[in-house]
Amino acid sequence: MAGKTLTRMDLSEAVFREVGLSRNESAQLVERVLEMMSDALVEGEQVKISSFGTFSVRSKSARVGRNPKTGEEVPISPRRVLTFRPSHLMKDRVAAGNKA
Repeated sequence: MAGKTLTRMDLSEAVFREVGLSRNESAQLVERVLEMMSDALVEGEQVKISSFGTFSVRSKSARVGRNPKTGEEVPISPRRVLTFRPSHLMKDRVAAGNKA
């Protein structure tokens, strides 16, 4: 693994180079897309990006967990969690990268 992380700045720089918008407009575009995705997920909607994958929010009910060190039972409150399911194309692409 290379250890590099793709950041918002990297995305806006790619938009700047590929699309030709100004750096400021590119950054605003990336911010707006991420904001729209976040807002949809907060509302409980799915965000599906073709050939990439689907982001969704799932509700988990209350349950009893266990502290691994002490073995003590601890109540875990209900919560919403973000999930991502990659598309088959993305899975194949990642798997092909493992063979190199």
